[in-house]
Amino acid sequence: MKRREFLKNTMVLSAAASCWSMNSSIVSAEEIKWKTKLQKALICGYPTEDTLANWKRNGFHGAEATDWKCGPEKAAEARKVAEKLGMKIHSVLFGWANVNNPDSFDKDIENISLALKTTQGYGGNALLIVPCRTGGKMPNPREFKIDFDPETLMVSKVVEGDNAPYADYIKAQNDATKASIEAIKRLIPVAEKTGVYLAIENVWNNLWVTPDFYAALVRYFKNPWVKAYFDIGNHVKYAKPEEYLYALSDTIIKLHVKDFKLDLSRPDCGGFGGFVEIRSGSVNWPSVRKAIDDIGYSGFMTIEGGSDPIQKKSADLDLIIAGK
Repeated sequence: MKRREFLKNTMVLSAAASCWSMNSSIVSAEEIKWKTKLQKALICGYPTEDTLANWKRNGFHGAEATDWKCGPEKAAEARKVAEKLGMKIHSVLFGWANVNNPDSFDKDIENISLALKTTQGYGGNALLIVPCRTGGKMPNPREFKIDFDPETLMVSKVVEGDNAPYADYIKAQNDATKASIEAIKRLIPVAEKTGVYLAIENVWNNLWVTPDFYAALVRYFKNPWVKAYFDIGNHVKYAKPEEYLYALSDTIIKLHVKDFKLDLSRPDCGGFGGFVEIRSGSVNWPSVRKAIDDIGYSGFMTIEGGSDPIQKKSADLDLIIAGK
């Protein structure tokens, strides 16, 4: 090769290397642009070593347990296993309670108290509870325009115009709110003693369905041990998940990851549709990721449900965390 050709080829290679380096810098900048740090988790019953080891191999950092009945001592055994693997059992899913039923109120308080102690045993810092649910004739999801007293949380209207068709639902809503307030107040001392947050999740229980009302419920207690467990997919039929994220903001202690596909064949979407695999529905995940960063949430994102293989769940959650 002549000297001139050698120098020319060297310059081309150098330019290509420089271009690759700049592209690498751009990729790195995109990866680190978020201020918040998110970790990946899945849900299981009682966390076993085999389960946790498999999840770690597939890129997950922790687990949410549903077995609260095992008690704090048995939970502590799982915690040791998790710590040995470098994993975290970060929360417990208690789920549905029924505190608006006077016949089961005391038993629910007893069960949730045990679940708080079990969560402490696991080494988790939050217990997901849904205080109660109600039914009756309700507006279509996107028709809700709730008028409530911010001091008492009592509802006077759920839609614009005539509310007579929803009178029974409004009464049931207010009765459920009163019972939930009483229950949570009784549980706060247990939460404080165990160091475990009462994380209120609002699912398809037909209560506190709008972003401002959900946030008002959580903030009502003015207590650091009462937080929100926000499920990104559960609320799509009522409003955009971003609206809830901004409304709840610093009250959010945990996030569940699901997706919901709205039925766009309806003129107003109507809030009707169904759950689908993550990144396959109507959730705008880049917008959600930005909202998460804007409110300063760092912590676990736990996938709930879905039938995709664990490898795909892990890859899809990576994309969500990257803002894609």
